[in-house]
Parts: sequence; structure tokens; C-alpha cells
Amino acid sequence: MTERFDTILASPARLLVVAALMPGRPLSFMELRNNTGLADGNLHVQTRNLESAGIVSIRKSAQGRRSVTTFQITEAGVTRFRRFVRRLQTVLDLEVGGIHPSPGEDRIDDSQVWS
Repeated sequence: MTERFDTILASPARLLVVAALMPGRPLSFMELRNNTGLADGNLHVQTRNLESAGIVSIRKSAQGRRSVTTFQITEAGVTRFRRFVRRLQTVLDLEVGGIHPSPGEDRIDDSQVWS
């Protein structure tokens, strides 16, 4: 396993943004903020990083007297996200050191999967 993880997509905040955009429909800043739960400043920084990496396109348009910013995942972004997910799946499919998930009945979420 010499392939490395995409460091741009490995960021939890950027991963939230890309996952929200994966359906392909452009989202406004407010829609993206509501979908990700990120603060305005953090969302601004992360979307600029994703734009610089060619993963997200940012479009500004005028609606009356207001400027509206919309975000959409690019074809390259879809490809990179799919590759990232496949890489994660490869890691999940490995049986490292004989550690296996516990089928605990009282498990609330996957953060409690290891016993």
C-alpha cells in the first residue's frame, strides 16, 4: 500500500464540503453552511482551498442588489473523491493485526466499534 491519502480531502472540514456537493447540484453559501455546520469563516477558507485544488468551482452572480456565491463540485473533484473513498475502503478491508469490530449490542455509533 504505497498510495497515499489525498491530503486535501483528508481534512474533516473539506470532506464535509465535498460530501455535501457530491450530488452535483450547485449550493449557495448558506445551503452549504447549513449542510456542513461549518462557521462562515471556516467555510470560506475551506472552499477556497478546494477551489485552488480544482475540486470545487465557485461562481459569484448578482441577484438584484445582492451577490450570490454558489459552489459546485468539478469533474476532477468527483474523480478525486471517488479515489479517496476507494482508498478508505481498501484500508477498511484490511485485517490489521487481527483486530475485528465488536458486534456490541449497546453500540451507539461507529466510534465505539472497537473493544
